Amino acid sequence: MVHGGDIYGLNRPVTDFSANGNPLGLPEGVQNAVKGCMDACARYPDPYCRELVKSLAGFERVRAEQILCGNGAADLIFRLALAVKPQKALLPAPTFSEYEQALHTVGCKISYAELREEKGFRPDKSFLEGIVPGISMVFFCNPNNPTGIAASKEFVLDIAKQCQKIGALLVVDECFQLFLDNPELTSVVPLLDDFRNVLVLKAFTKIFGMPGLRLGYCISSNRTLLDTMRECGQPWAVSVPAQAAGIAAVNEGEYLEETRRLIPEEREFLRNGLKKLGVICYASEANYLFFKVPGDLSLKERLLEEGFLIRSCGNYPGLTGEYYRIAVRTRQENVRLLEAMGKVLKA
Repeated sequence: MVHGGDIYGLNRPVTDFSANGNPLGLPEGVQNAVKGCMDACARYPDPYCRELVKSLAGFERVRAEQILCGNGAADLIFRLALAVKPQKALLPAPTFSEYEQALHTVGCKISYAELREEKGFRPDKSFLEGIVPGISMVFFCNPNNPTGIAASKEFVLDIAKQCQKIGALLVVDECFQLFLDNPELTSVVPLLDDFRNVLVLKAFTKIFGMPGLRLGYCISSNRTLLDTMRECGQPWAVSVPAQAAGIAAVNEGEYLEETRRLIPEEREFLRNGLKKLGVICYASEANYLFFKVPGDLSLKERLLEEGFLIRSCGNYPGLTGEYYRIAVRTRQENVRLLEAMGKVLKA
């Protein structure tokens, strides 16, 4: 399993720091919406997600025809690969592994733009220099996974312009964008009318704490691309409960405000705790922290013995088993994790 969150094969209860969900859990309004839609589950779901798309259009301030919903962002990534069938793609390294997996299913060749440790894993002009003729698709995760580092809207705009120049499609993954302190400074959704070559990925999975319901969406001004992506997936990809959950979630304003109060405070608490343990911690701005324990390739296994599951990043291109990622959770959980890490690192 290349992702976090795989708790099902373990023979013990664990506190899961490997998956980057919202520590507040599923919003109450979403829970009620899911419970209240059971009668509707006797019918097929709306294949066009009409009411959900209408709600999302208001939430994102875009036109309804610019939105396509799917069974999580991962579903849309695979649909996109099948719809476009790119010959060659550019990915940052490290970044989310699903892009590479989807591209491989259509025989796409992949080039990597290395995010260098000595630069704090921040993307720079070298990424732009990798967007050359022959590249037909570029993925850019913002903030990046696993590093949590966000690029400015201006930098992503430069990527979009370079992609436009060579005729490449830019896919901007903003699934963690709402966890940022100032999300409006990074999102390129307001610019989509000017760039038909840009598609933005979003998901309810992380920010609304509902990974088990599987709901994602993408936004683009390229209607032809969205129609092709729709044809590349099953007609009933988004279940009745997922659609009901999404409609309820976009009205959870207080939940989002509470999340934005909690995450920065707990992120800094965790970061300071890691530094005190002698861990090299990078400048994540999301709801997870990326860090390095030089020479330690077994921290995940030792913490599992203490009842905590974290994400080893050794299977990301460009990283080794010395790198790890942990979610930002509640204060009580964060304290317990730091105590456990202190114990195993001193052992």
